[in-house]
Amino acid sequence: MAQMCVASCHQKLKQCFQTLENNHKAWNLVQNECTPLISSLGNLGEQLIALDNVQLNVTPLQRFPDLQERLRIKLLQAVDVVLGKLADKLDELQRLLKTMDNQVSTVFQFYEQNTATLDLATCTMRSSTSPSIADMLEWLQDANSYHRQQFLRRKYLLQVLTPDDLSLLQEVPKRWESVDSPDGDEHISDTLLRVSLFVDS
Repeated sequence: MAQMCVASCHQKLKQCFQTLENNHKAWNLVQNECTPLISSLGNLGEQLIALDNVQLNVTPLQRFPDLQERLRIKLLQAVDVVLGKLADKLDELQRLLKTMDNQVSTVFQFYEQNTATLDLATCTMRSSTSPSIADMLEWLQDANSYHRQQFLRRKYLLQVLTPDDLSLLQEVPKRWESVDSPDGDEHISDTLLRVSLFVDS
């Protein structure tokens, strides 16, 4: 009975780590796709600031009295388009997060339902090819927490952006980059390396 329970737990853990590997690759791909969009937002912010600072009425362009406002509207429309594309990317990240959440919840639910069999001694036992159940549960929790924090911070950053706050719009590439956590990303890669023999066995 105990061996069957451990085998079932291992199977669920393998599935979860396979999902983590697939999702992490997809996550990084989506984040890479966000980079040029974020850069565009920064550029549009700079253009809007420059437009506000220029006095077209003292240039040859004064013949077009509504030119400045038309340019402003055009730039703001471009901001809306980019923000719409970024919202789509965040939806993709949220779907990946939800998939991972469900997988991790399934594993923890199984563990909680079988704590009588999966006692401390069983959960801390490891071998040359298999990390302990306790370690793997912790790694999954850490990975899930990392992705959730990344998502929420990026979502908040985009939510506070307004066309009226041009300085924030201009600084968005730096702020977006400051959310990056190379250590967290590397930790997930290390985790996947640690469980590679286990997942393949």
